Amino acid sequence: MVSAGDFRNGLTVEVEGNVYQVIEFQHVKPGKGAAFVRTKLKNIVSGGVVEKTFRPTEKFEQAHIERRDMQYLYSDGELYNFMDAENYDQIALNADTVGDSLKFVKENETVKVCSYKGSVFAIEPPLFVELEITETEPGVKGDTATGATKPAIVETGAQVLVPLFVNLGDKIKIDTRTGEYLSRV
Repeated sequence: MVSAGDFRNGLTVEVEGNVYQVIEFQHVKPGKGAAFVRTKLKNIVSGGVVEKTFRPTEKFEQAHIERRDMQYLYSDGELYNFMDAENYDQIALNADTVGDSLKFVKENETVKVCSYKGSVFAIEPPLFVELEITETEPGVKGDTATGATKPAIVETGAQVLVPLFVNLGDKIKIDTRTGEYLSRV
């Protein structure tokens, strides 16, 4: 059990039957009245963010999220297939569970599969990936004074904005959290 006074960023707790992760918290001691904890909580299943206040003495059950490294094997249209590298167990997840978290992930790459009480709710791709440009327009010389960008399609089919000097066939590094171009490889 965790009391609201012990909340920290990243902590996962069960509140009213839902599992939330603490994004922000603030201990407030007003001039009059009792102290309270103002929090911003993210529902780990739906992704929604709510703001709630609690008394510092309120207790909550800590939720244990299991993160396992699994290899992304392939997609057969509706299902995405993953394999546990330790015991070779395979699981198939539907598109609703996966969402767009695999748009920068190639087949046979390792991802983290997040589950709570045996039910998978999210896929965490690696923070940075290196992908090849498969489609882009050539850059125009002399048009670089503004730090201009152009759209490019990478080998997974995702679209990324890249600087004008990046050409077809170049390998680039992408931040999967924001989808931003970082550098050429």
